[in-house]
Amino acid sequence: MTGTAANILIDIANLDKTYDTGAAQVHALRNVSLRIRAGEYVAVMGQSGSGKSTLMNILGCLDRLFTGIYALDGVDIASRSNRQLSVIRSQKIGFVFQSYNLIPRMTSLKNVEMPMIYARKNRAFRQRMAQILLEKVGLGDRMDHLPNELSGGQKQRVAIARALANDPPILLADEPTGNLDTASSEEIMELFTALNREGTTVIVVTHENDIASMTNRIIRFKDGRVVDDSDLRRAGP
Repeated sequence: MTGTAANILIDIANLDKTYDTGAAQVHALRNVSLRIRAGEYVAVMGQSGSGKSTLMNILGCLDRLFTGIYALDGVDIASRSNRQLSVIRSQKIGFVFQSYNLIPRMTSLKNVEMPMIYARKNRAFRQRMAQILLEKVGLGDRMDHLPNELSGGQKQRVAIARALANDPPILLADEPTGNLDTASSEEIMELFTALNREGTTVIVVTHENDIASMTNRIIRFKDGRVVDDSDLRRAGP
Protein backbone atom coordinates (compact mmCIF):
# COMPACT_ATOMS: atom_id res chain seq x y z
CA MET A 1 0.00 0.00 0.00
CA THR A 2 1.14 3.50 -0.66
CA GLY A 3 0.50 6.44 1.62
CA THR A 4 2.04 9.38 3.35
CA ALA A 5 3.35 9.32 6.89
CA ALA A 6 0.49 11.61 7.85
CA ASN A 7 -2.26 9.08 7.13
CA ILE A 8 -0.57 5.76 7.96
CA LEU A 9 -2.27 4.55 11.13
CA ILE A 10 -0.71 1.09 11.38
CA ASP A 11 2.86 0.51 10.22
CA ILE A 12 4.33 -2.99 10.55
CA ALA A 13 7.77 -3.97 9.28
CA ASN A 14 9.55 -7.34 9.41
CA LEU A 15 7.27 -8.61 12.17
CA ASP A 16 8.05 -12.05 13.59
CA LYS A 17 6.29 -13.90 16.39
CA THR A 18 7.39 -17.26 17.76
CA TYR A 19 5.72 -19.31 20.49
CA ASP A 20 7.92 -21.67 22.51
CA THR A 21 5.77 -24.65 23.47
CA GLY A 22 8.63 -26.41 25.24
CA ALA A 23 8.68 -29.28 22.79
CA ALA A 24 9.01 -27.04 19.76
CA GLN A 25 8.98 -23.46 18.52
CA VAL A 26 5.93 -22.38 16.54
CA HIS A 27 6.45 -19.52 14.07
CA ALA A 28 3.11 -17.74 14.10
CA LEU A 29 4.24 -14.73 12.03
CA ARG A 30 7.13 -14.61 9.59
CA ASN A 31 8.57 -11.34 8.31
CA VAL A 32 5.21 -9.59 7.99
CA SER A 33 5.25 -6.05 6.64
CA LEU A 34 2.11 -4.02 5.93
CA ARG A 35 0.58 -0.59 6.29
CA ILE A 36 -3.00 0.39 6.99
CA ARG A 37 -4.06 3.96 6.39
CA ALA A 38 -6.56 5.89 8.48
CA GLY A 39 -10.06 5.29 7.14
CA GLU A 40 -9.43 1.91 5.50
CA TYR A 41 -11.88 -1.00 5.65
CA VAL A 42 -9.81 -4.20 5.75
CA ALA A 43 -10.47 -7.93 6.00
CA VAL A 44 -7.76 -10.27 7.32
CA MET A 45 -8.25 -13.83 6.08
CA GLY A 46 -6.59 -17.20 6.55
CA GLN A 47 -7.17 -20.72 7.76
CA SER A 48 -6.78 -21.72 11.39
CA GLY A 49 -3.08 -21.45 12.29
CA SER A 50 -2.32 -18.99 9.49
CA GLY A 51 -1.30 -16.22 11.89
CA LYS A 52 -4.28 -13.91 11.56
CA SER A 53 -5.33 -14.17 15.22
CA THR A 54 -1.76 -13.57 16.38
CA LEU A 55 -1.65 -10.50 14.18
CA MET A 56 -4.90 -9.22 15.70
CA ASN A 57 -3.52 -9.64 19.23
CA ILE A 58 -0.51 -7.56 18.24
CA LEU A 59 -2.59 -4.95 16.43
CA GLY A 60 -4.78 -4.70 19.52
CA CYS A 61 -1.74 -4.09 21.75
CA LEU A 62 -2.49 -7.29 23.66
CA ASP A 63 0.93 -8.75 22.81
CA ARG A 64 4.20 -6.82 22.60
CA LEU A 65 6.54 -9.83 22.70
CA PHE A 66 7.61 -9.90 19.06
CA THR A 67 10.53 -8.90 16.88
CA GLY A 68 10.27 -6.26 14.20
CA ILE A 69 8.39 -2.98 14.26
CA TYR A 70 4.79 -2.14 15.03
CA ALA A 71 3.96 1.57 15.14
CA LEU A 72 0.38 2.54 15.96
CA ASP A 73 -0.35 6.14 15.01
CA GLY A 74 3.39 6.82 15.23
CA VAL A 75 3.87 5.10 18.62
CA ASP A 76 6.35 2.20 18.91
CA ILE A 77 4.25 -0.45 20.68
CA ALA A 78 7.10 -2.78 21.69
CA SER A 79 8.71 -0.05 23.79
CA ARG A 80 5.59 0.70 25.84
CA SER A 81 4.80 -0.71 29.30
CA ASN A 82 1.68 -2.75 30.00
CA ARG A 83 0.13 0.28 31.71
CA GLN A 84 0.86 2.48 28.71
CA LEU A 85 -0.60 -0.14 26.36
CA SER A 86 -3.77 -0.23 28.45
CA VAL A 87 -4.19 3.51 27.93
CA ILE A 88 -3.50 3.17 24.20
CA ARG A 89 -6.11 0.42 23.88
CA SER A 90 -8.68 2.55 25.70
CA GLN A 91 -8.08 5.57 23.50
CA LYS A 92 -7.27 4.07 20.11
CA ILE A 93 -9.00 0.69 19.71
CA GLY A 94 -12.51 -0.70 19.97
CA PHE A 95 -12.81 -4.49 20.11
CA VAL A 96 -15.67 -6.60 18.71
CA PHE A 97 -15.64 -10.35 19.38
CA GLN A 98 -17.42 -13.35 17.92
CA SER A 99 -18.88 -14.25 21.34
CA TYR A 100 -20.00 -10.65 22.08
CA ASN A 101 -18.44 -10.67 25.59
CA LEU A 102 -21.37 -8.79 27.10
CA ILE A 103 -21.87 -8.83 30.88
CA PRO A 104 -25.01 -10.97 31.41
CA ARG A 105 -26.35 -9.15 34.47
CA MET A 106 -26.11 -5.70 32.86
CA THR A 107 -28.54 -3.99 30.49
CA SER A 108 -27.49 -2.90 27.02
CA LEU A 109 -27.05 0.63 28.35
CA LYS A 110 -24.78 -0.47 31.20
CA ASN A 111 -22.72 -2.70 28.91
CA VAL A 112 -22.05 0.23 26.59
CA GLU A 113 -21.15 2.42 29.55
CA MET A 114 -18.39 0.09 30.80
CA PRO A 115 -15.45 1.43 28.74
CA MET A 116 -16.37 4.96 29.76
CA ILE A 117 -16.35 3.96 33.44
CA TYR A 118 -12.78 2.70 33.02
CA ALA A 119 -11.97 5.96 31.23
CA ARG A 120 -13.37 7.85 34.25
CA LYS A 121 -16.10 9.67 32.39
CA ASN A 122 -18.77 11.16 34.63
CA ARG A 123 -22.08 9.37 34.98
CA ALA A 124 -24.25 11.86 33.10
CA PHE A 125 -21.86 11.90 30.13
CA ARG A 126 -21.54 8.15 29.82
CA GLN A 127 -25.29 7.54 30.14
CA ARG A 128 -26.06 10.06 27.42
CA MET A 129 -23.27 8.75 25.16
CA ALA A 130 -24.43 5.15 25.66
CA GLN A 131 -27.94 6.19 24.63
CA ILE A 132 -26.62 7.94 21.53
CA LEU A 133 -24.52 4.93 20.53
CA LEU A 134 -27.36 2.43 21.01
CA GLU A 135 -29.60 4.62 18.88
CA LYS A 136 -26.81 4.77 16.30
CA VAL A 137 -26.74 0.96 15.99
CA GLY A 138 -30.54 0.74 15.85
CA LEU A 139 -31.21 -0.37 19.42
CA GLY A 140 -32.84 2.71 20.90
CA ASP A 141 -35.73 0.51 22.03
CA ARG A 142 -33.51 -2.14 23.65
CA MET A 143 -31.51 -0.04 26.11
CA ASP A 144 -32.99 -1.66 29.22
CA HIS A 145 -32.83 -5.24 27.92
CA LEU A 146 -30.40 -7.82 29.29
CA PRO A 147 -28.24 -9.81 26.84
CA ASN A 148 -30.41 -12.93 27.22
CA GLU A 149 -33.37 -10.89 25.99
CA LEU A 150 -31.62 -10.02 22.73
CA SER A 151 -31.04 -11.89 19.47
CA GLY A 152 -27.51 -12.67 18.31
CA GLY A 153 -27.51 -9.77 15.89
CA GLN A 154 -28.77 -7.40 18.59
CA LYS A 155 -26.07 -8.59 20.99
CA GLN A 156 -23.43 -7.85 18.39
CA ARG A 157 -24.89 -4.39 17.86
CA VAL A 158 -24.59 -3.73 21.59
CA ALA A 159 -20.99 -4.95 21.40
CA ILE A 160 -20.28 -2.56 18.53
CA ALA A 161 -21.84 0.34 20.43
CA ARG A 162 -19.63 -0.56 23.41
CA ALA A 163 -16.55 -0.67 21.14
CA LEU A 164 -17.35 2.88 20.02
CA ALA A 165 -17.78 4.21 23.57
CA ASN A 166 -14.47 6.06 23.78
CA ASP A 167 -14.58 7.19 20.13
CA PRO A 168 -11.58 5.10 18.99
CA PRO A 169 -10.16 5.63 15.50
CA ILE A 170 -9.86 1.82 15.00
CA LEU A 171 -12.35 -1.03 15.29
CA LEU A 172 -10.85 -4.53 15.47
CA ALA A 173 -13.48 -7.20 14.86
CA ASP A 174 -12.54 -10.87 15.36
CA GLU A 175 -14.97 -13.12 13.44
CA PRO A 176 -17.83 -10.72 14.29
CA THR A 177 -20.39 -12.65 12.22
CA GLY A 178 -19.28 -16.15 13.25
CA ASN A 179 -22.34 -16.78 15.45
CA LEU A 180 -24.89 -15.03 13.24
CA ASP A 181 -27.25 -16.06 10.45
CA THR A 182 -26.83 -14.65 6.96
CA ALA A 183 -29.27 -11.77 7.35
CA SER A 184 -27.79 -10.66 10.69
CA SER A 185 -24.25 -11.00 9.29
CA GLU A 186 -25.09 -8.69 6.40
CA GLU A 187 -26.65 -6.15 8.79
CA ILE A 188 -23.50 -6.13 10.96
CA MET A 189 -21.24 -5.67 7.94
CA GLU A 190 -23.45 -2.87 6.64
CA LEU A 191 -23.09 -1.21 10.04
CA PHE A 192 -19.30 -1.51 9.79
CA THR A 193 -19.50 -0.02 6.28
CA ALA A 194 -21.49 2.95 7.60
CA LEU A 195 -18.99 3.49 10.43
CA ASN A 196 -16.13 3.31 7.95
CA ARG A 197 -17.77 5.93 5.75
CA GLU A 198 -17.86 8.17 8.81
CA GLY A 199 -14.08 7.80 9.11
CA THR A 200 -13.50 4.83 11.43
CA THR A 201 -10.74 2.43 10.39
CA VAL A 202 -12.31 -1.05 10.45
CA ILE A 203 -10.28 -4.29 10.47
CA VAL A 204 -12.24 -7.55 10.34
CA VAL A 205 -10.78 -11.02 10.83
CA THR A 206 -12.89 -13.55 8.98
CA HIS A 207 -12.66 -16.87 7.17
CA GLU A 208 -15.76 -16.16 5.09
CA ASN A 209 -15.23 -14.90 1.55
CA ASP A 210 -18.65 -13.26 1.30
CA ILE A 211 -17.98 -11.26 4.47
CA ALA A 212 -14.50 -10.24 3.31
CA SER A 213 -15.89 -9.14 -0.06
CA MET A 214 -17.89 -6.41 1.71
CA THR A 215 -14.67 -4.65 2.76
CA ASN A 216 -12.35 -2.57 0.57
CA ARG A 217 -9.14 -4.55 1.04
CA ILE A 218 -8.33 -8.19 1.76
CA ILE A 219 -5.05 -9.32 3.35
CA ARG A 220 -4.61 -13.10 3.19
CA PHE A 221 -2.32 -15.06 5.51
CA LYS A 222 -0.85 -18.53 5.12
CA ASP A 223 1.72 -20.13 7.41
CA GLY A 224 2.42 -16.84 9.13
CA ARG A 225 3.05 -14.87 5.94
CA VAL A 226 1.07 -12.39 3.87
CA VAL A 227 0.39 -14.21 0.60
CA ASP A 228 -1.98 -11.68 -0.96
CA ASP A 229 -2.96 -8.07 -0.36
CA SER A 230 -5.75 -6.89 -2.66
CA ASP A 231 -7.42 -3.49 -2.89
CA LEU A 232 -10.96 -4.38 -3.98
CA ARG A 233 -11.71 -0.83 -5.05
CA ARG A 234 -9.05 -1.12 -7.75
CA ALA A 235 -10.02 -4.59 -8.88
CA GLY A 236 -11.19 -4.89 -12.44
CA PRO A 237 -14.40 -6.59 -13.60
